[in-house]
Amino acid sequence: MTGQGEIVHIGGYTAQSGGRGSGIVAARRDPATGALTPLGTVAVTPSPSFLVRHPTRPVLYAVNELTDGEISAWQVGPDGALDALGSRSTGGAEPCHLAVLPDGEHLVAANYGGGSVAVFPLDAQGVPGERTDLVVHEGHGPDPERQDRAHAHMVSPGRGRGPLLAVDLGTDSVYRYDLDGPSGRLVPRGPRMRTAPGAGPRHLARHPDGRRCYLVGELDGTVTAYELTDDGALHQRGRVDASERAGHVQPSEVAVDPDGRFLYVANRGVGTIAVFHLTGELPELVAEVDTGGEWPRHFALVGEHLYVADERADMVRVFRRDASTGVPAPVGEPVPVASPTCVLP
Repeated sequence: MTGQGEIVHIGGYTAQSGGRGSGIVAARRDPATGALTPLGTVAVTPSPSFLVRHPTRPVLYAVNELTDGEISAWQVGPDGALDALGSRSTGGAEPCHLAVLPDGEHLVAANYGGGSVAVFPLDAQGVPGERTDLVVHEGHGPDPERQDRAHAHMVSPGRGRGPLLAVDLGTDSVYRYDLDGPSGRLVPRGPRMRTAPGAGPRHLARHPDGRRCYLVGELDGTVTAYELTDDGALHQRGRVDASERAGHVQPSEVAVDPDGRFLYVANRGVGTIAVFHLTGELPELVAEVDTGGEWPRHFALVGEHLYVADERADMVRVFRRDASTGVPAPVGEPVPVASPTCVLP
């Protein structure tokens, strides 16, 4: 943060993945209006398609979504400047998601092309060391094009003694792991949890209550509600459609607001953000808002604002959320950013 506002980092696809970006872009956010002022590219790096921050250190991490996948780390300086700390091989193709475990001592990454999950130790400064584990998923789903083999798409660390959840689009599964700290290896916590065949699970969002979570199916256009038990098992409560629009619906990001009242789902193809109320047993659709593009790849909730990265429209769109209804409305003009795929406040 600076005296003039907060710094947001934006990842995206570069030429190595058919994109138009040049690396990681920084922008200054006005907390009052939500407006973003681009500050330019602060790290030239290939296809940093997903970004995370260290929980206690001024360090930013990115996946480099390449055939020979990597994770990269930077020290964050004034005005969002990034000073390279190094890169490590993920041991698999096309890493698309990563997360730092709550202890701040390990980083995990999901290799989409490799169908695997990689683990890296982090030193006291947050610098990643050599990979300590690579767990490869096996299997396939009914879709011959998208589910011919495993495709790990997301890693979601648990709180406390909760398991790490690894979402796999290719095998219609959510895998549960515990991390053995001394060895840096993942230990399965029971068998994988299977979704509906052909769902193609992509991302999940955890509710602040620590019990509920919501999983979007990229291939069947659904949101599945689960109850997470004390032993780490997922019990399905039911499914709803991610969109009521006609046409191709391909959900991408999903998030619960900090108050736990609303669920937000980005729908590519129809270009919407769907808003669900969470008071009942299942999410209830209350509104579906056009994003101004057709391919909202990712979004971030920041206070009363929502930032939507539209990969194909080369823009980040700013919305203000109504405090009572949760429904977002666009404010200002779209911010030009080439091939954006992740917004990190």
